[in-house]
Amino acid sequence: MATVLATFSVLKDHVKLKVSQDAVAIDNMVFKLHYRVTFLLLLISTLLVTARQFIGEHIRCLAGAAMTDDKMKVINTYCFSTSTYTVVKHMNQTSVELGEIAHPGVGPATKDDSVVHHAYYQWVPFVLFFQAILFYAPHYLWRNVEGGRLKVLVSGLHMASLALRENSLSTSNGITVLSVNERKEKIQQIRTAFLNRIHLNRPWAYYLGLCEVLNFINVLVQIYLTDWFLGGAFLGLGQTLAEGTADGKVDPLDVVFPKVTKCVFHMYGPSGTIQNYDALCVMALNIVNEKIYVLLWYWFIILSVITGLGLLWRVLTMVLHSRSVQFNKLVFSLACPGRNNPWNVLAVTHECHYGDWLFLYYIAKNLENRVFKELLLQVAEDLQERRQLRFSLLTEEKPLKA
Repeated sequence: MATVLATFSVLKDHVKLKVSQDAVAIDNMVFKLHYRVTFLLLLISTLLVTARQFIGEHIRCLAGAAMTDDKMKVINTYCFSTSTYTVVKHMNQTSVELGEIAHPGVGPATKDDSVVHHAYYQWVPFVLFFQAILFYAPHYLWRNVEGGRLKVLVSGLHMASLALRENSLSTSNGITVLSVNERKEKIQQIRTAFLNRIHLNRPWAYYLGLCEVLNFINVLVQIYLTDWFLGGAFLGLGQTLAEGTADGKVDPLDVVFPKVTKCVFHMYGPSGTIQNYDALCVMALNIVNEKIYVLLWYWFIILSVITGLGLLWRVLTMVLHSRSVQFNKLVFSLACPGRNNPWNVLAVTHECHYGDWLFLYYIAKNLENRVFKELLLQVAEDLQERRQLRFSLLTEEKPLKA
């Protein structure tokens, strides 16, 4: 048990069961499904196919009773590092049941018989780890582009609704409650930063949208990459499993992930004559491989659908953010739930480009409802003053031109 825990201890930094006080949301749940759930799933799969304590030796071969243990170790290594194969004409469950062959795909074959070589299992851990990196890459890109802008603004405001004292308060758990003046200063900083950068948040929103598109492209590429890696057997894996096994046919998983295979090892005899050893190899690793890839098939399909719906939602927000009062109330109420509904959202969003609207939305996600209401009131008042100032300047310029 200790060995098993030690194996998965490397993942402890990626599993966060408790959200820290300073945690800032810079993306949505769909994004997290890629760089947290899928990334973690692929890392666990990589550990499973490389850890011997779960299934023992990855391959064990038999090549005759006369073979010594040292020679069998050599044959095991050879068959694992090169490839094993199955004979196509023996992929018949009826022949196994009648006792004509010992295992599906294993039996006598001539040079003209069609065989299928299985070499992918050598690369499974490397491919799984590479896929994990690809699923983490868009988040890494977005985190570096975002540069901690949101965290600088909202840091310290997680408990701002409790800021009722003249002095700040720190608890033994490391939680800090701001004073009344500190709370006002932080809200003023957000207010000033937002107003100063209004109409300038477009690159911020564009990069977020780009990374969301990269997530969608990546999951589609991963599906086809895995299908290519498994020799075209991945795309139809779920449908094949749903259809079940027909009479006389081998289990579809045994075709893709055979548990028993053949391997021919050539070595020199005492007099220099080449000797052929027909080895029967048990592929224990494929027991784990088949479970992993069945799970990945279902998860990749689900993830691609969810990510596609997430992109449709992003397009919908671009269309409705400055047009619909009810849409804005719904979105911001979900981002910052509470009794104090942000009723002044439309007054603010009329002055905003979509990038500013999206930045304001993520500010709302990271603030308490009462604090966001206070901020929104002040921003709405500032924008109203700007509109009045522009209107007065325009009315003064017209007589001068006349």
